Amino acid sequence: MMANNICLFRIADFNVRLVFQGSGPNSMRLLPSLAPFVLESPKEQEDGLLFSLTVDDTLKTIDKSRRHRIRIFDTGNGDTVVDRLDNGGYQFIIRDIDGTDCALLITDKSFQQCSCALNGNYNRRSFGLNNALMLAFAFAGSARESLLVHASLVRHKGKGYAFIAKSGTGKSTQVSSWLRYIPDCDLMNDDNPIVRIVDGKAFIYGSPWSGKTPCYRNVKAPLGALTRIDRAKVNSIERLSPVEAFVSVLPSCSSMKWDIDIYNKICNTVTRIIENVPVYTLHCLPDKEAALLCKNTIAQ
Repeated sequence: MMANNICLFRIADFNVRLVFQGSGPNSMRLLPSLAPFVLESPKEQEDGLLFSLTVDDTLKTIDKSRRHRIRIFDTGNGDTVVDRLDNGGYQFIIRDIDGTDCALLITDKSFQQCSCALNGNYNRRSFGLNNALMLAFAFAGSARESLLVHASLVRHKGKGYAFIAKSGTGKSTQVSSWLRYIPDCDLMNDDNPIVRIVDGKAFIYGSPWSGKTPCYRNVKAPLGALTRIDRAKVNSIERLSPVEAFVSVLPSCSSMKWDIDIYNKICNTVTRIIENVPVYTLHCLPDKEAALLCKNTIAQ
C-alpha cells in the first residue's frame, strides 16, 4: 500500500498520488476513509495522474507580496481562507469549527501539483488533510469533465440517483426512504459523490468524502437522474427545462467563480450532464409516498 511514503489512489477512475515527506505524525492513518480507494499494485499506475499532493509540515505561507485575498468561506465545518498567488496558483488555509488552522494548502493554477502542511492533533490533521484532498480533487477534475457534487446518492437496479438541496432540506431523508421502502437499492454516498462524463455518457461515483454518514465506497454507476428536494405540504414532481436544470444543478457543484478558466469548465460539464440525464424537482413531505412518487417518475 505504501512505498517510500508514496500512496496511490483510484478515485472516480482517476489516479491520485499522495506523498508524505519525512517522519512524524503524518501517515495513511489520518485517512481511514481512503482505504477502499488505495491502489494495491501501484507500479503501473503513475501515468495519467489527476494530481499529486505532498504533505510536508515545513511548508510555509507565501509572502504577502505574492498573494492577494479572494475571501474567507464558511464551509459549515469551519472557515477556509483563499488567496490567489502571483503565478496563478492558490493558497488555502483550512480551519476547523473552533477556528484552529488545520492545514495550509498551496497549489499550482491547474491543481495538478499541490503541497500541504498539517497542524495540531490527530483529529485536526485528519480534518485538514481530508479537506485539502477534496479541494484538490474538485478543481483538478474540472479540466477532465468531472464534478464534486453536494448530494446524497442511492443506486437502484444499477443506476445512480442523486438528490441535491441545501443542507437540512431532506436529501438524506429521501435516500433513507428509498432504502427503506424500495427494493434493490443501496447507498453509494451521502454527501459528496463525483459525476463524470466518460465517452460522452454521465457516470456517478462514490467518494472518500461522505459528510456525517460514513459511506466511503469505491463504486460506480450510470447516472439515472438528478433531483432537487423542495419541502412542500403536498407531494409532486416536475421535470426541469434545460435552463432550469442548469440553474438548479450548478450551485450544488464545488466551483470557483473568481477563476474564469475553472468556472467555465465546470459550467461546460454541468451542461454536458443535463444533456445526458433528466433533472427534476421533487416537492415533498418526508414520507413513503414521496419516495414512491419519485422512484416511479425518475427510475424508468
